[in-house]
Amino acid sequence: MSKSLSKQTILLHWLTGLTFIAVFALGYYLEGLPRSPEKGELLGIHKSLGIIVLTFAVARLAWRLFEGQLSSVAKLTKTQELGAKAIHLFLLVTTLAMPISGIAMSYGGGRAIEVFGIELLTAGEKIEWLANAGGAVHGLSVNLIIVALLLHVGAALKHQLIDKDGTLSRMFGK
Repeated sequence: MSKSLSKQTILLHWLTGLTFIAVFALGYYLEGLPRSPEKGELLGIHKSLGIIVLTFAVARLAWRLFEGQLSSVAKLTKTQELGAKAIHLFLLVTTLAMPISGIAMSYGGGRAIEVFGIELLTAGEKIEWLANAGGAVHGLSVNLIIVALLLHVGAALKHQLIDKDGTLSRMFGK
């Protein structure tokens, strides 16, 4: 059995993952809403939580670099190992790229960057290419993220319920 995970790794995994999923779900919900004051308010919450996700993701990345590569408790084939590493890397990158692309969309659209009303970056002139680039990354990656999240959760459940190797238990500190 491989060593247990640090409390920091577990905390940052769940803070980043659950907050990311909440922001992602809210963004998905917002897509179907017509323009309204309610949508504007929810969009502000979405953006604020997105910046919090970015903060958690940067901390998680820094901790991962400090702590090093995590070992697996499961016996994996080379293909499974490559797939697991690819999905983990993709999810790590998206927890950084989605908030950054959202910031690029907002700032490029001439809007201030705020977290629950606290201004972090003052609104400036519109920068069309920045807004468009941010929008492209933000919009085009959604379906890929859904697939990656489903694969990640599905694999964790498979390891726990079928393989019974303790992979998921380890992410709960057991």
